[in-house]
Amino acid sequence: MRLCRVVRQKNFAGAPLIAMFRRATSLAVVLAACAACGGSNVQDPAGVLRAYAHALEEGRADDAYRLLSDEARRGTSAEAFRRMVKDNPGEVQEIAKALLRPTAAPQITATITTSITGTAQELPLVLENGKWKVEGAAIDLYAQDTPRHAILGFVRAVERKRYDVAMKYVPDAHKEGLDAQKLKSAWEGHDKEEIEQVIAGIKQALPTTSPEEVGNHASMAYGTGTIQLVRERGLWKIEDFN
Repeated sequence: MRLCRVVRQKNFAGAPLIAMFRRATSLAVVLAACAACGGSNVQDPAGVLRAYAHALEEGRADDAYRLLSDEARRGTSAEAFRRMVKDNPGEVQEIAKALLRPTAAPQITATITTSITGTAQELPLVLENGKWKVEGAAIDLYAQDTPRHAILGFVRAVERKRYDVAMKYVPDAHKEGLDAQKLKSAWEGHDKEEIEQVIAGIKQALPTTSPEEVGNHASMAYGTGTIQLVRERGLWKIEDFN
């Protein structure tokens, strides 16, 4: 379903194999680093990063795989990970070298998921000077910095009938002739049942499904549909849901 049936339909291809490998790499660094603060016998985040990068650099797929978090391993089997390392040697070396040259010190973060008026809400935290602090992003109910935040914000705006806010999630190319009143007329009128089904499907999928991000595009399956997003000037917007 298009936003008020004016968002053009776009064919979104699934993430290529190497993009899947990069997601696993990101999860390994972030989530293994989070685990590192749990005990004195565990490597510090920088140590985890180096160990993971060296394992990739030397082609030790099994050692690298052991550094993946439970969540990452659920999304990528050991066999699939070995195959990605073997079939993409050039990209693996590039990633390993990049990880060994971090541009900033590792930051330990965590995310707690709670429910606010029936909608899943992520609360980001960061470890600062040995104490967990709530990230500033937690106060932005309509964030657009990540695909997941954009989906959460869009759902919240529609449920609260904040069509002025929902307009933030419309790509620039599709805003011509569209305004908050037209969204209200459509989504409280002839498209009401359909938009309610879409929102219900997205809310049901959010606790167990993560958006797949490739470059400036992202998508997330829900029920029998897929919500597609595009990034414009650093902000994620809803391109289509069908």
